[in-house]
Amino acid sequence: MPSSVVAAMKYNESSATLRIIYTSGSVYDYKQVPPDVFEQMNAAASKGTFLNTMIKGKYRYKKIR
Repeated sequence: MPSSVVAAMKYNESSATLRIIYTSGSVYDYKQVPPDVFEQMNAAASKGTFLNTMIKGKYRYKKIR
């Protein structure tokens, strides 16, 4: 299901980094995200809701763009 907030997401298992590409064009890397959290987000009906409740404020991040 398309998201109004998340345009795409990528997960690097070796660094446990979740990259979120927002529909606005902003790109953020969330650090030390466990693989099961990425899998849960991937399966979530609402990516934006999952991001706001389970990722933001819980993992360090870096704005890439």
